[in-house]
Amino acid sequence: MTTPETAQDTPKIIVLDDDPTGSQTVHSCLLLLKWNVDTLCLGLQDPSPIFFVLTNTRSLTPEAAAAVTTEVCDNLKQALAQTDTTNFLVVSRSDSTLRGHYPIETNVIAEHLGPFDAHFLTPTFFEAGRVTVGGTHYIESDGQRIPTHDTEFAKDSVFGYSTSYLPDYVEEKTNGKISADEVEQFTLEDIRQGSLDRLLKLKGNRCVAVDGERQSDLDQFAKDLLAAAAQGKKFLFRSAASLLTSLANLPPQPTAPEEMYQLTHASAGAVIVGSHVKKTTRQLEALLNTTDTVGVEVDVSQLKDSPDTAHDQLLNAVVKEIENAHSKGKTPVIYTSRTELTFDNSQTRLAFGEAISALLVEVVQALPQDIGFLISKGGITSNNTLSKGLALTSARLLGQVIPGVSVVTTPSDHPQFVDLPVVVFPGNVGDDTALATAYKRLVNLG
Repeated sequence: MTTPETAQDTPKIIVLDDDPTGSQTVHSCLLLLKWNVDTLCLGLQDPSPIFFVLTNTRSLTPEAAAAVTTEVCDNLKQALAQTDTTNFLVVSRSDSTLRGHYPIETNVIAEHLGPFDAHFLTPTFFEAGRVTVGGTHYIESDGQRIPTHDTEFAKDSVFGYSTSYLPDYVEEKTNGKISADEVEQFTLEDIRQGSLDRLLKLKGNRCVAVDGERQSDLDQFAKDLLAAAAQGKKFLFRSAASLLTSLANLPPQPTAPEEMYQLTHASAGAVIVGSHVKKTTRQLEALLNTTDTVGVEVDVSQLKDSPDTAHDQLLNAVVKEIENAHSKGKTPVIYTSRTELTFDNSQTRLAFGEAISALLVEVVQALPQDIGFLISKGGITSNNTLSKGLALTSARLLGQVIPGVSVVTTPSDHPQFVDLPVVVFPGNVGDDTALATAYKRLVNLG
């Protein structure tokens, strides 16, 4: 098993994460929120076999996502040279429900860090019930497998799609530049029998769709990938989190999920909820019925109607409610209003999202300094919490408080929140009680 002490003998796994939730199956590694050359060198020199660069590109326009990815890749080339790192793998980590800037990001990475022999689509994320079988990507729910194109995620106004059969998905997203019949498939049978011979034959940045039904499938596949890489093959991945588990092959995390309360400073913390998916709303309702929590609603519709005047009014009202709850030893749960708003186009929606994010960043900055922990719900919300609200350059990932939900800590020299445990909770992970469970583990309610 790989350990930090022996990680230098294995490829450094470099993950460009389009929101801060891709580290949800690993631990004891760095999350970088800046990507200047010096910061990237820190990641490359860290003893862990894996590190993450949190680009947050899923919240950006296609043009901005391409520009950020280009900047990361150009700086990474310099950092690789400065640290004499030649043995590495590159992962474009994205959503396990097929949302994100594909193929924009993989195209940019291939242009600046390639050439690659293949790029692999591995959207499986077992902790959240995402599996790929026969080339089709599914969400498992209540014992049933639902193709992701039949879920709310496929109707996303920015990243929607019509099919979750990966070869057809690739053709759709590339506008036919890669046809479905050009996509090579590694089925469950292929993977379980061993794939090394086929991997060694890949060339020309071949697009490959990979099945995965259980973690052992990806363990076997990762073993073959690493063997092929050791023989000189160069691979790129468009992946959800589960493949990272197999590639990094880490030992159990130092602090067990049930004992995360040992890291908190006080029994009262704060929760920020920005995600609007239906699952988050159900999880929020369960959390608000939990001991010592107080709901603080942010009516974001006011930002749509009159953004210039609403921002300060909302901020002042929310901060006052937070202070009131904290003074009573309660954990304020700050959440954006749940009504789904409509917009004329994706650009307008993204701009509105940025306005909400800016408000929530200021809410984080105004939190009481003696909170015991912070839970951030939603990928974009979490990225802004870490990079802007807490102004972090990097954070150390401790592990997961529940499956798929990570805990990081702020540094001991943070000017406002010293050694603060921060839970990075994706919007679409866990059952209806998952958010409440994470909270209970942090306050030791069992």
